[in-house]
Amino acid sequence: MRRLRQGLRLVRFFVALGGGVLLAGLVSVAESLARRELQALRQRLSQRFMGWLAAALPFRLELSGQLPEQPMLWVANHVSWTDIPLLGQLAPLSFLAKAEVRQWPLAGWLAQCAGTLFIRRGAGDGLLLARRIAERLGGGCPLLVFPEGTSSDGQQVLPFHGRLLAGAIEAGVPLQPVALRYMRDGLVDPLAPFIGEDELPAHLLRLFAADHAVLRIQLLEPIASVGGQRSTLARQARAAIEAALDDEPQTDRQAA
Repeated sequence: MRRLRQGLRLVRFFVALGGGVLLAGLVSVAESLARRELQALRQRLSQRFMGWLAAALPFRLELSGQLPEQPMLWVANHVSWTDIPLLGQLAPLSFLAKAEVRQWPLAGWLAQCAGTLFIRRGAGDGLLLARRIAERLGGGCPLLVFPEGTSSDGQQVLPFHGRLLAGAIEAGVPLQPVALRYMRDGLVDPLAPFIGEDELPAHLLRLFAADHAVLRIQLLEPIASVGGQRSTLARQARAAIEAALDDEPQTDRQAA
């Protein structure tokens, strides 16, 4: 029974990936005809694709807080690659990813078609990155970044890199802190984290063989960026997320 469940979930996951390929192709055709990037279309179709992926994952969402009604720079603690589809289904979002992701088979192409911004670690291109983030935000397209720069085991929040927040200051848009906690049987989920030397195929098999777990997503009070310093904003956002994870408030909305 366990193997059957794992196999069916894998099939559903790869069907969702196939749907993403079709949507990415649609974006390419539309942009060829328009002869320009259609970022809003990319984000809308990306949200639909993320919803398909999220539905294939063995997690139930518990969501609290209000979805932003204006473009913001979402900042979240990072636990797993599953953070991306589970958050991406909530709103038309683009993500920031390390440059190596662009070279990944299929996933890199899908990420590029979805409007992902790619960052080279230690490349000294902070000003260019801030400008690109500000352009997206100023154009009405919200972005989500993981300021820790890597994933954790879900039991701690690593220091935030302030340079990833400079674009919000330049664009004058608020930060939207987001606290993520995966739970299984009332405890912090040991299966969801994707860290260290873990490999995606092995991680997928472990997740799909297990029972459903819960991802608690808390959308916290926005933080104004106008006139702020990126290091100060990084500390404020991290402190808000840490406090939310410590408090573990009751959720007021659920999504299957």
